[in-house]
Amino acid sequence: MHIQVVLFDGFDPLDVIAPYEVLYAGGTASDGAVTVELVSAEGPREVISGTGGLVLRATAALDPERADMILVPGASGRVGEPGEVPQEEAGVGEWKQDEFIPVLLGRTLTTELPALLQQAMEDPDVTVATVCGGSLVLAMAGLLEGRHATTHHLGLDMLDATGAHAVRARIVDDGDLITGAGVTSGLDLGLYLLERELGPRIAHAVEDLFAHERRGTVWRAHGPAPVAP
Repeated sequence: MHIQVVLFDGFDPLDVIAPYEVLYAGGTASDGAVTVELVSAEGPREVISGTGGLVLRATAALDPERADMILVPGASGRVGEPGEVPQEEAGVGEWKQDEFIPVLLGRTLTTELPALLQQAMEDPDVTVATVCGGSLVLAMAGLLEGRHATTHHLGLDMLDATGAHAVRARIVDDGDLITGAGVTSGLDLGLYLLERELGPRIAHAVEDLFAHERRGTVWRAHGPAPVAP
């Protein structure tokens, strides 16, 4: 299984590094059954994160025809006070540090990323995973209507407004779409992906190596619906 982790200007580093390290370790534990690389819609380049100007390098172009799985992170920037409205429209102007997160996410819509993600979502052989605001990138591109997904708790209303079924859960498995909630959920998402694709023994070995116990129940649309108390 080859996994491409997407970088875009203003990305959140932990959304990328946490699942990348887990999946890379899973590849080692499985003798190469998983490979992972950092990519961007523009191809190989230095990509500046939204956290202190930290830079990671995309070594290849995002290519749904090469990937079995594509993982999309969220953005790192200003959250703002409740009800505070960004002074500029999402996607307008050049990227700069300390912008509002919706502006950073919206700017991805002006790149080739939405078209590439649509290609991935339409391919039954490609699984798309997200961490934190990564699901909002898909939602803002109109790709999550009718799908079950989660995101950071501050973005659940926004996710729901796009036509997605927002679920307040740590991880949501909607078949070929798997989404993680807040930033640190990238660790749990990576471990769940290893268990789902390679089995619990590989996932447990990586969990033990990282000294991290996965949190929360993975939500899936299976079984009886709970009765309200």
